[in-house]
Amino acid sequence: MFWIILAAMTLVVAGAILRPFMGGGQAEAIPAAAYDLGVYRDQLREVDRDVKRGVLTEAEAARLRTEIGRKILDADRALARHSSGTERPARPWLAVALLVLAVAASAAVYLRNGNPAMPDVPLKERIAAADARLASLPAQADLVARAPARELPPADPDYLQLIQKLREAVTQQPDDQQGLELLAEHEARLGNVAAAADAQARLLALRGEDAGAFEHVRLALLWVDAAGGMVSAEAEAQIATALRLDPQQPQARYLQGLMYAQNDRPDLAFDLWRELLENSRPDAPWNLTIRQMIPELAWFAGHPGYRPPETGAPGMPALPGPDAETMAAAGEMSAEEQQQMIRGMVGNLEARLATEGGTPEEWARLITSLVRIGDHAHAQEILAEARSRFGPTPDAAAVIEAAATEVGLGAE
Repeated sequence: MFWIILAAMTLVVAGAILRPFMGGGQAEAIPAAAYDLGVYRDQLREVDRDVKRGVLTEAEAARLRTEIGRKILDADRALARHSSGTERPARPWLAVALLVLAVAASAAVYLRNGNPAMPDVPLKERIAAADARLASLPAQADLVARAPARELPPADPDYLQLIQKLREAVTQQPDDQQGLELLAEHEARLGNVAAAADAQARLLALRGEDAGAFEHVRLALLWVDAAGGMVSAEAEAQIATALRLDPQQPQARYLQGLMYAQNDRPDLAFDLWRELLENSRPDAPWNLTIRQMIPELAWFAGHPGYRPPETGAPGMPALPGPDAETMAAAGEMSAEEQQQMIRGMVGNLEARLATEGGTPEEWARLITSLVRIGDHAHAQEILAEARSRFGPTPDAAAVIEAAATEVGLGAE
């Protein structure tokens, strides 16, 4: 079918190119000259009528007759050349030769850069090939070796000293699960993704069957980050374990959709991401990426008319605050108890942002709250993490910088 269509298109184009050269040029020269002579004679008669009506003077009429007579002589000479055979021939053989040369050059280019022996690839075969790729995903080490180099964000020297002490403590007590959990979290904050993944893998090995779904997802996220956004075989195993423990785990479902999208299964990726997008909070951290990719994904999946659910401005939902009951209880507390309550609320917000992600406004609230309860150093750490997370999005970065400036961290 490909060659039949190609041959038909070539013949149609060749015929259109050769048609003006195949005997039509001389046949059209005679009517054109004869038509010109008829027009000029009509103009001469029109000049005589204008003189009789008084529109033209005799002098003006003489000039016009001279000019029209010159055009009549040119047309007569054109007819004479044609009748005597002095008209330049159309040379159809030259057009044919040039056309053959152009077709030959086109064929040579296609045979060099194309693949004429490539067979048709029906949908069933493409799905089978994609499934084969999914069954043999690249190893994590291979993807990390091909990933672009990472630039680590600057960190506070005092914070680095604390992390170094934590590293030493974990080295001395390699079975300390809490230490490994903290090390994985803080290495990730510093941008040391490989070290964070190593600590998280050791933590999972210690916890064994007691590890939760999010702990497996966290290791998968670190591995995907280290691999430049690609899902490796090791990351896929952690995703599968997380979904076995919690089939609705949102980060695991997001990563599974990413894996399908990277391996030519847009149909599966679209179904996963559409459900995740439509059932998640508008400020869920995975929604921004899904909204950017799902229009193209929907087209490839056979849903070109799909439109993501409408939301407000990205990252701009109303921020939840303490309810009336909590506010009433706070009025009966001492200053120390109120401070403890505030610290607890800030801690809960930080824990939720660490596990579920959040909007720029929520990160900004955490930064300003930490400064106002006196935890300046930790606020600086959160600011660095927020800048790394929202830096590529100008609107979100502006929210973070405004909060930092408000509490005096903007210039640090």
